[in-house]
Amino acid sequence: MSAKPKTFQELIEGDKPVLVDFTATWCGPCKMMHPILEDTAKQLGEKVKILKVDVDKNPLAASKFQVRGVPTLILFQKGKILWRESGVVPTHQLVKTIETNIMSNA
Repeated sequence: MSAKPKTFQELIEGDKPVLVDFTATWCGPCKMMHPILEDTAKQLGEKVKILKVDVDKNPLAASKFQVRGVPTLILFQKGKILWRESGVVPTHQLVKTIETNIMSNA
């Protein structure tokens, strides 16, 4: 028996920080974020979970968090927004921002 998939709300309410990339398939800057998020995941490993949310397929999630443009990155921990930024964020800045927010909320 496999575990029931977690809902979006359950994922962002966990102890582990979750970086959510609100994205869209038609968005050029969103495509630029893909390798940045891969590099960030490699550098941070198990410290953070990274999720991609397609705003066209998940309009309720985008609406709930008032995502007006893509890409929009939001860092959650225990259901709270620790940080958010719209646009392309370079790897070094993203890693530093995540680590700063994780340490200040530890």
